[in-house]
Amino acid sequence: MTTRNLDTIRATYEGSPEDNARHLMAALAPEVLWIEAAGSPYAGTYVGAAQIVAGVFARLGNDWADFRVQVHSYLADGDWVAAFGRYTGTHRASGRAMAASFSHLYQLRDGQIIRMEQVVDSAAMRQAMQP
Repeated sequence: MTTRNLDTIRATYEGSPEDNARHLMAALAPEVLWIEAAGSPYAGTYVGAAQIVAGVFARLGNDWADFRVQVHSYLADGDWVAAFGRYTGTHRASGRAMAASFSHLYQLRDGQIIRMEQVVDSAAMRQAMQP
């Protein structure tokens, strides 16, 4: 199961933004818990794809130009997969660039993501958002 779970998660990061989004939406369990780090501008727990899209991805798209998620390494153990990398982008309102380290810890069941928990350098994000 580890290889299949790792492949599922890799497919959400390693293609075009459109392919990544399509693969992510297909991999989300209906009642997935998506936990954005405390201190993050998007902090909170979102349940299901609709809340995740509205509460996280739509806001990222509105707030940041050229927002990128670049993974440099993965760890997989059974139903758990971790991705480590950097976010980059330019805040639309402030015009300031940002680079922030992150980790995403996924739990999968039967090939579907049932939980994701983020850890991020939220200070770097918030600093770029300052005028």
